[in-house]
Amino acid sequence: MAQMYCVKCRAKRDDPKAVKVTMKNGKPAMKGKCPVCGTGMYKIGG
Repeated sequence: MAQMYCVKCRAKRDDPKAVKVTMKNGKPAMKGKCPVCGTGMYKIGG
């Protein structure tokens, strides 16, 4: 579970289905979806 910031809701949300991804520059990140509004959320360095 990863806690990320949703820019649409303006709140931190937990996403149990978040997945680890690697950005183009090689840095790790977490990618998920807001459970309330469905907006995509990212957390760099996850």
